[in-house]
Amino acid sequence: MDSKMLARVGAILFIAVAITATVIELTREDDAPASPPVRQLRPENDPLREGQRRCQQLGQAAANDAGCLRVWAETRDRFLGRPPMLAPSSSSEGR
Repeated sequence: MDSKMLARVGAILFIAVAITATVIELTREDDAPASPPVRQLRPENDPLREGQRRCQQLGQAAANDAGCLRVWAETRDRFLGRPPMLAPSSSSEGR
């Protein structure tokens, strides 16, 4: 057998193995589910989320709204992992 014939046989064998591996991979059934289960991190009716939406709709006026300032403070605390702060006393609100 000369080297050209040996190279051709080697190439044919390589292609046959590649095609066989491809067919096996395409016909194999996956054990995993098609999509991972969705975890819900927050309840659907989160009052903080509703407050954020309300403040978003207020636009520029939200900067002067006391409710929006409380919502933003609670959002910031939740994001930073701080415990919720108690409602401020009436003496600290007078500016």
